[in-house]
Amino acid sequence: MERIYLDHNATTPVDPRVFDVMATALRSGGNPSSLHAFGQGARATVENARQDVAALIGATPAEVVFTGSGTEADNMAILGLAAMAQPSRRKVVVSVIEHHAVAAAAEVLGESGFEVQTVRAGQDGVVDLADLRALVDERTALVAVMLANNETGVIQPVAEVVEIARQKGALVHCDGVQATGKIPVDVNALGIDTLALSAHKFYGPQGVGALYVKHGTRMKALLRGGPQERNRRAGTENVAGIAGLGAAARLAAAEIPTEGQRLERLRDALEVLLLALPGAERNGSGPRIPNTTNISFDGAEAESLLMALDLAGIAVSTGAACAAGAVSSSHVLRGMHLPTRRVQGSLRFSLGHATRDADIPRTAEVLAEILERHRAVAHSRR
Repeated sequence: MERIYLDHNATTPVDPRVFDVMATALRSGGNPSSLHAFGQGARATVENARQDVAALIGATPAEVVFTGSGTEADNMAILGLAAMAQPSRRKVVVSVIEHHAVAAAAEVLGESGFEVQTVRAGQDGVVDLADLRALVDERTALVAVMLANNETGVIQPVAEVVEIARQKGALVHCDGVQATGKIPVDVNALGIDTLALSAHKFYGPQGVGALYVKHGTRMKALLRGGPQERNRRAGTENVAGIAGLGAAARLAAAEIPTEGQRLERLRDALEVLLLALPGAERNGSGPRIPNTTNISFDGAEAESLLMALDLAGIAVSTGAACAAGAVSSSHVLRGMHLPTRRVQGSLRFSLGHATRDADIPRTAEVLAEILERHRAVAHSRR
């Protein structure tokens, strides 16, 4: 069976060029903390990758901390920044559409005595800036708003969020996991204090990420041990994974303009075909990352559609991959105040390097057949 993979927001396959860089690093060996030639070779690999990641997001190499994942980067920022907050600032504000990595870290702060408040989002999938302005005050230590939502692809007004936070002296963390490598990201233009990213979202390996920490930002280290990563994250560096992240960052920086246009064209073509199906509605509007669309199908159950598509060789998602197997519906779509029928019947389609022109009509054709069968069965049971 010829398969079509439309779940790139969950993970992307490792680019062969990235794999080759990682293989070289694995063969080279050496601990980056060792002083001999093998160790210094590994150190050079790590620092070259640091430069590539910094260049991708407009940072300086010294502002990049390597982590084991985007989740770790989110946790490191939220928990580490809050730990250094002044005693008078015991409040954290996060958006309702944040990834579980951010929401769960905020819950930990709530358990430790912080006041945690949630910013609303509109039906367009954009955080409500008026609500944010009402919540952020002189007691706020940190505001967390993502750059692009992982389920809808909607890009958030982070620069405006920063402006609101700065008026009250609060720091801003941005989960940039779904945006980095897909659209241009400039941490200085955004004005944020920290930004999380993950290699496997843009054709690097799983199990490695990075956290941008603005120069001068005080953050408590979560992992204790050796002095790696300038005492910000202890533990021997994952040299091969970091090399892969650096290579993926270098490739993304060069290919974002052309690949972004190609994916946007294919995504828009897919939307036209899917929205022509009876009862189909798009979830989220406004600027989006170019590869993502989220569409609900009235009268259908998303997990049933997903399994039927998989049997037909087409991989899509009902939302965040880390929530797979959960019976609860999407907290993002619920946070957008969409009707229950839309939340329960929504699928995410996320395109990538492997997506071909022919995949678009094929996906729409197969889904149309599945919907017709499912609705016929539902009608016969009434």
